[in-house]
Amino acid sequence: MNYDDLITLGIAFGLGLLIGLQRERTDNKMAGVRTFTLIAVLGVVSGFLTRDFDNPYILPAIGISLTALLVVANIIKLKKFSEADVGQTTEVAVLLVFAIGAYLVLGSQIIGVIVGGTMAVLLYVKEHLHNFIENLKEKDLAAIMTFAGISLIILPILPNQTYGPLDVLNPRNIWLMVTLIVGISVVGYFIYKFVGKKVGIISNGVLGGFISSTATTVSYARKTANSKKINKMAAFVITVASTIALVRIIVEIGIVIPEKLPQLILPLAVEFVFMAALCVGLFYLINKDTSEDDEMPEPKNPAQFKSALIFGLLYGLILLAVAFTKQEFGNQALYAVAVISGLTDVDAITLSLSQHMRNGGLETSSGWRLILLASLSNLVFKGIMAGVLGTKQLAKWIALSFGLSIIAGLLLMWLWPEGWHF
Repeated sequence: MNYDDLITLGIAFGLGLLIGLQRERTDNKMAGVRTFTLIAVLGVVSGFLTRDFDNPYILPAIGISLTALLVVANIIKLKKFSEADVGQTTEVAVLLVFAIGAYLVLGSQIIGVIVGGTMAVLLYVKEHLHNFIENLKEKDLAAIMTFAGISLIILPILPNQTYGPLDVLNPRNIWLMVTLIVGISVVGYFIYKFVGKKVGIISNGVLGGFISSTATTVSYARKTANSKKINKMAAFVITVASTIALVRIIVEIGIVIPEKLPQLILPLAVEFVFMAALCVGLFYLINKDTSEDDEMPEPKNPAQFKSALIFGLLYGLILLAVAFTKQEFGNQALYAVAVISGLTDVDAITLSLSQHMRNGGLETSSGWRLILLASLSNLVFKGIMAGVLGTKQLAKWIALSFGLSIIAGLLLMWLWPEGWHF
């Protein structure tokens, strides 16, 4: 007995049951839990017949017959009911479930399960998706279209080879990093749109960190100028956003050089835990009367083409600066580059250093220190902005939280044992 075939049948049965359960819950008259389960099993059996008899015509013949049944069912519905609701979702779902069942046999079971599970979730969140789309503004659609242009149109046509001095400027690689950064910001932005403005001060800081910790710092510093009662709350949100920015850095490293993440993540995680502890301390110091002022300022469109182009140029310049500095002055001089680059954009220097570590041009022991130093430099820059744009009280709280974070980071860089990593 072939137990693999039994497992395949079990997977198809489960996926059909799951999707059919959702369709029946919507009171669909064409196909419910039993029909979808049978269709999934039919797809598997069709795959078995095609495989065992080595006949490529069996699967399409059964698929065409199933399509004909759907057409006949809709014709009967139209004749029987004067106002029949003939949609396409259930019909497409039926054909897709059949195809998934066949693919479980003839293709990859992992992909089949992923597609089936995603399909069930997509059908379940139909109403939420409709509400979300109805609430989209013009700038939200612009963000989606701009990101689609950046990732699906520009990226594939760029040449995948190096140009220029020091042989480090690869147009496709540079734009891939642009796509990564814009994508992270867009995800944070649409989470903000999905959960709404009133999400609480903790969520404000978390979302601000993923969208832009610098923009969050500017927004909340300006809010304190108009309402001096929210200094502690603003300091808390700004600190949380900067703490989450470390998570963003770790995510970027994990995407670019996942094989070296175990050697880099531990000291960065320690800094994150320290800053998170500071956030907890600030949270308990926040005045209770600030709860009505916890609305997050609406962020700007994070997928503006001009911003993406500027980031790409900045990233390319930092790639050149890192390569030139390393070649002419050695690794020690990279610390100056990290400090200067971190003042403007910590993402660009993080990705640049990650590329050099991936190519073997930089040791991980130096790499994480340079990345952490750039993030500390960025804290200095945001602290100065908070002091200039906000109140003196906000400046004191930010000086306390950022000052302790910078001291902790510098101590980590100095005292961290070389052998401590996963």
